[in-house]
Amino acid sequence: MEKVMVSVVLSMVLCLVLLMVGLFLGFSVFSGREKSSPFECGFDPVGSSRVPFSLRFFLLAVIFVVFDVEIILLFPAVMVVGSPLMWVGGFVVLLFFLLVLFVGVVHEWREGSLEWEG
Repeated sequence: MEKVMVSVVLSMVLCLVLLMVGLFLGFSVFSGREKSSPFECGFDPVGSSRVPFSLRFFLLAVIFVVFDVEIILLFPAVMVVGSPLMWVGGFVVLLFFLLVLFVGVVHEWREGSLEWEG
């Protein structure tokens, strides 16, 4: 029981020390107009907030995020392919998932969403 209490107290002290170091190192004395203004990814922050943006760029970014998440979902299945852990039902589910991905890519391609110019 004594070792547990020592571990808890030590971890709390370590957390507080790291918090204080972070606050000390994060404190900035040099603050100017450029540093205090928000960074808006290339847009002028003092203009209108209703600036039109490229819908193609937005759609391409959404497609990238969707397929990036799907790659993360495929990673565990790739790790068990060929091992005794992969059962027939899991293989069928994996093939169905890949089929849905392929149909989605073909749809986006035929719709023209993957074309940047045009």
